Amino acid sequence: MSILHNRRMRSTPVARFVAASATLVLLAGCTDDEAPTPDPTPPAPTATAAPACPPSGVALSAGQVESASGLRAMRVEMVNCGSQPYTANGYPTLQVLDADRKPLDISVLQGTGQISTITGFDGPPRQVTLAPGAGAAAVVVWRNTVTDANVGATTGTYLEMAPAAGQPAQVLSPGGGIDLGTTDKIATSPWVATP
Repeated sequence: MSILHNRRMRSTPVARFVAASATLVLLAGCTDDEAPTPDPTPPAPTATAAPACPPSGVALSAGQVESASGLRAMRVEMVNCGSQPYTANGYPTLQVLDADRKPLDISVLQGTGQISTITGFDGPPRQVTLAPGAGAAAVVVWRNTVTDANVGATTGTYLEMAPAAGQPAQVLSPGGGIDLGTTDKIATSPWVATP
C-alpha cells in the first residue's frame, strides 16, 4: 500500500469516525480520581524563635565593629523585652574577656571623648526610660594602636556588659574581637534612646 493510498484512507468518513471514537474512549477513561495531582507545596519556613528575654527584662546585642585609621567603634543595642518600663541612667558597665572568658587587665573609661568624639553619643549621661519594646544604644570605642613593639598587643574575644552598675551582665561576641593594641583601654558612651 502506498503512502498516497494511506492518506486517502485517513480522509474517509470511516477513518474519521474511528479516530473520533478512539479519542472519546480515551477521554471517557479519565476521571477526576485519576487526574494528576500537582506537586505538593513546600511547607512555609518555620519562624525562628526569638531568644528568651533575660530575667532583667533587657536584652543587649553587639553591632558591627567599624574601623578607621586604628579607631574602632561598636554600637551596642539595649531593648526592653520585658513587660514593665525599664530605666537606664548613665553608662553601661563592661569588661573585656579573653577566649577563655577571663577578664583582661585594661582600663574602662566612661565617655568616648577620652578616645574619640562620636557624634550623637558624646553628651553627658541622661536618664532613659524604656517602655516595653523600646530601645537605647551606647557606643564602645577603642584604638588598636601599638606604641611599643616589645609589648604584646592585647586582644579580647568577648565583651561582658551590663546596662548599669549592679545589673546582671550579658556576654557579647563582637565580630573580629577587640584588638586593643598596646593601649589597654576602652571607653563607652552613655545610653541614648533610639527611635
